[in-house]
Amino acid sequence: MSRYARPMAIRPQPDAAVPGTAMVLAAGLGKRMRPLTATRPKPLVEVAGRTLLDHALDRVRAAGIGRAVVNVHYLADALEAHLKHRVHGLDILVSDERARLLETGGGIVRALPLIGDAPFLVVNSDNLWVDGPVDSIRALAARFDDDTMDALLLLVPLARAHCHQGRGDFHMDGLGRLSRRRSMRMAPFVFTGVQILSPRLFAGVAEEPFSLNLLWDRAIAAGRAFGIVHNGLWFDVGTPGAVKRAEAMLASE
Repeated sequence: MSRYARPMAIRPQPDAAVPGTAMVLAAGLGKRMRPLTATRPKPLVEVAGRTLLDHALDRVRAAGIGRAVVNVHYLADALEAHLKHRVHGLDILVSDERARLLETGGGIVRALPLIGDAPFLVVNSDNLWVDGPVDSIRALAARFDDDTMDALLLLVPLARAHCHQGRGDFHMDGLGRLSRRRSMRMAPFVFTGVQILSPRLFAGVAEEPFSLNLLWDRAIAAGRAFGIVHNGLWFDVGTPGAVKRAEAMLASE
């Protein structure tokens, strides 16, 4: 199949106002995906006939978000060339990190002038999800409360985190408030790579390489980090073997 093949079916509900902008994280080196990333960036690795980047952008557009900011670093020219062939209906801006890889947190800080001052969606381009009964991005938007939240993460139960090798990331209380997995313990929920963040989370933060985990910890300490559960399929597509397993499961569905 072509990398521009028809995307999998997406059900755009519940009906909720969605963020105006999505940040798609696509600047990583993709070391675990080698040799597939020897000549192409990880977001351009194909799963089920479509690139990981296109899977993510398809869902952003289907949810009703009109603009996406995509950061680039490794093999940035290839990513930019690919983005020029995207179908209409989504305004795409590039945040250039060619000079220095800024990791997840620093990459967002650099892109903030393009993102704006309203809450925004963030999507990791190396994860793949299929919506269940509702569109997961719109479900996040319906739950997000800017008065009480700085971060709202889409989570999947560890038992349904396909191709994932970790012990889980978070615990969640009855209100959806998050806490971290303790060292050497298990946690029931895994982060899917999809979230809504408030720009206030980045107030006073310098444009330096750092992980978004640092700001999550601040939000958790303040009681302003929340989660909701994804009810569809989710795949941690981090290795060549995971690509094959994800494709087999998608084919069986």
